[in-house]
Amino acid sequence: MTVSDMAQLAGLAGLVRSKNQADAQVAGFIGRPAITGHFGEFVAANLFGIALHDSAVEKGSDGRFVGGPLAGRSVEIKYYPKLEGILDIKVDGAPDYYLVLTGPRSGAASSRGTTLPWVIEGAYLFETASLVSRLTAKAGVATSVRREFWQEAEIYPRANPVFPLSPQQCEALRQFSEASIGGAC
Repeated sequence: MTVSDMAQLAGLAGLVRSKNQADAQVAGFIGRPAITGHFGEFVAANLFGIALHDSAVEKGSDGRFVGGPLAGRSVEIKYYPKLEGILDIKVDGAPDYYLVLTGPRSGAASSRGTTLPWVIEGAYLFETASLVSRLTAKAGVATSVRREFWQEAEIYPRANPVFPLSPQQCEALRQFSEASIGGAC
């Protein structure tokens, strides 16, 4: 091992310590480990009035909407740091809705030389039965969902009359973006 290798490892170790400290702060805030799924659930629950199940591994859904037109309906929350056009769809015990928060649109490509920041640049609400009935691929893990379905389901940053967001919800979502997001929201 060279002196340069040792310096690189020491630098990386310092960054990992900083990341671990930040992760501990995030975990203290959300009450669960700092992983993307728990982050997305926390944000969605607070923004969209969702009562999360006590267990993070509840079969069928992550929680239920507590108010508004979807009150009582079950919801599975997904957070993807990139929008790649795929959705993990439960086949057994499917929820009434999928609420998906995503980072920027990205094609399937190598991750080499890229980063995966936790940002939210889009929010999508899919009614499960309708989506599954329209799929051309079998529903399951990493199900390919056509772009037009994502566009129909978009609730942020473009406004959607099916599930309109308040100005406060839009502003809260903007807080998680690194880009200046335009749109009707």
